[in-house]
Amino acid sequence: MIDLTSAIFQNALLGIMITGLTAPSLGIYLVQRRMSLIGDGIGHIALTGVGLGLLTSTQPVLTAVVVSVLGSIAVELVRARGKTSGDIALAMLFYGGISGGVFLVSLAHGKSNTNLMAYLFGSPLTTSREDLAVMAILGAAVLLVTIGLRPWLFAICQDEEYAKVSGLPVRFLNLLLAAMTAVTVTVAMRAVGLLLVSALMVVPVAMAQLLSRGFGSTMVLAMLGGLASGLIGFFLSLQLDTGTGATVVLTAIALFVLVVLISPLVRQRFRARAGNGAGDAHEWVIESQ
Repeated sequence: MIDLTSAIFQNALLGIMITGLTAPSLGIYLVQRRMSLIGDGIGHIALTGVGLGLLTSTQPVLTAVVVSVLGSIAVELVRARGKTSGDIALAMLFYGGISGGVFLVSLAHGKSNTNLMAYLFGSPLTTSREDLAVMAILGAAVLLVTIGLRPWLFAICQDEEYAKVSGLPVRFLNLLLAAMTAVTVTVAMRAVGLLLVSALMVVPVAMAQLLSRGFGSTMVLAMLGGLASGLIGFFLSLQLDTGTGATVVLTAIALFVLVVLISPLVRQRFRARAGNGAGDAHEWVIESQ
């Protein structure tokens, strides 16, 4: 059993919390744009950055940020073209990214004994102080953009043409959103892994949409759901000795299923209360006349 007061546990816990908050805050915009799986593709590209960092003996998190941001910008430029060939270009970019990552990690095997599975599926207990510092800075940047620019980002996700006519810098905002997607993927790399981060971007948002209709409240609920999924999944993985990334994602899915089951009951109760309130008000009006 791991010591709960140790630096290893504290680094892992803080990393999980940062990931749980940042992933849904960015994911809500991707869901709004029907680009829920883009995080998975960016994760493929980020693996090349990890391999490059290991090969050059530099910080893999930083090289992953650089490579994934460049890749996400390329993805956005391909998407903006809107041509059929874009699908092929994206497929080549995504699968080239993961292949390049595996290739570079293999070349770097003599320089590093890092387990590739830790980057693919998450290993928060390997988070160092340096990793945590980078995650905190990048996570703060993501939250600053996703929360601070929420009206603008919501506008381009709802109706890009209207946002353009309104005078918003649509191209810049699209590229910024793409870059923040890459940063979010990198932030979540240690906690849930490059291949599972997309789930933490999407599932808490889907859960929040069942409970709220307003964009702002949905965003808050999604972030709380992501945080709860991360913490519960992390402690479960310690108790059951299972992979943290997979346990966190399964926890998020379990919470989503739970909300699916109880949300009709909650709505029915609210409707009943609203109906009773309306009836009482109507009776009061009649009596007052």
